[in-house]
Amino acid sequence: MVRSISILGCTGSIGRQTAAVAEHLGIRVAALTANRKIDLLEQQARLFKPSFVAVYDEEAAKLFKIAVADTEIRVGSGIEGLIEAATLSESDCVVTAVSGAVGLKPTLAAIDERKHIALANKETLVCAGELVMARAKEKGAEIVPVDSEHSAIFQCLTGRGKGELQKILLTGSGGPFRGKKREELEDITPEQAVRHPNWSMGAKISVDSSTLMNKGLEFVEAMHLFGVAPDDIQVVIHPQSVIHSMVELVDGTVIAQLGVPDMGLPIQLALTWPERKPSMFEHLDFWKLRDLSFEEPDLTNFPCLRLAMDCARRGGTAPCVMSAANEVAVHKFLRHELGYNRIYDAAAEAVERVGVVPASDLETILEADLAARAFVRQNF
Repeated sequence: MVRSISILGCTGSIGRQTAAVAEHLGIRVAALTANRKIDLLEQQARLFKPSFVAVYDEEAAKLFKIAVADTEIRVGSGIEGLIEAATLSESDCVVTAVSGAVGLKPTLAAIDERKHIALANKETLVCAGELVMARAKEKGAEIVPVDSEHSAIFQCLTGRGKGELQKILLTGSGGPFRGKKREELEDITPEQAVRHPNWSMGAKISVDSSTLMNKGLEFVEAMHLFGVAPDDIQVVIHPQSVIHSMVELVDGTVIAQLGVPDMGLPIQLALTWPERKPSMFEHLDFWKLRDLSFEEPDLTNFPCLRLAMDCARRGGTAPCVMSAANEVAVHKFLRHELGYNRIYDAAAEAVERVGVVPASDLETILEADLAARAFVRQNF
């Protein structure tokens, strides 16, 4: 079990839950980072007394520094602050819970320092999966996924040889609009889209879950995390969210990981791995379970998943462009500046108009990310 952690993105949903798990397990929080929510950040800082805190937004960082002037906390800002938090010598584990491509550089920096990485930032692998996994292998840094689906796959594959795997079965609830036609989704509001039926998550990931883009991002992540081809992954809609994912082995055996839909469980596992510790979360009660059902994903009415799968097969910067464009489109939707169905339109058009090149190095990847964001801001 890790002894001390840096939480990148501590004021978001995953970050807050990570802080709670760390408190439960008695793990020291050595560093925190946030973007702008300095009131909550100050509460966390006074509770955990980290030695270093970084605030990504420069102006918010100045206000936070004033707010904690009576403490011994060092305060950093910008991407340099995030990188310092990720490489802090006092931390042996970095939880990457920031949203967006901003998590890429700090994650790579943590890998270079051979930190234990509890990975919750999807964009890191979606944008630069080959680069990140190759760097982790070279440096000997362990990456344990925090996403419930990837944590499930990770657990199912532990102790198994590469040749035993036939197929990854990536499950998803289908979101709050499962069964609806695309024309019925035209007037969906942000307030409706963030109400996920099973999971308590942040606004952006909740919208992604409703469009099935989140499942598409997880599809790309799974390729890189587990070193498989797109055709080795099958998406299975499982509305109850009890089975968090499965693997099919070459002999036809299917192994599944089950549990209550609470992100605290995969977070705790990422911090205690390879050990397991008693948790503060509800246990699964089989007497209360009714039906466990499964269905094919609807790629016609929820085309974001189809787009992500196509980008995974296309490779290069395609997943990065799609992810960045989707991120900007979702934030426009949450501000009531873009219609729900136009989220897909923005991401799909960006992939075609921005163009796709080999993701050969970090500079190329970051340029593709910026170009995709600029395209959506200017055209949608």
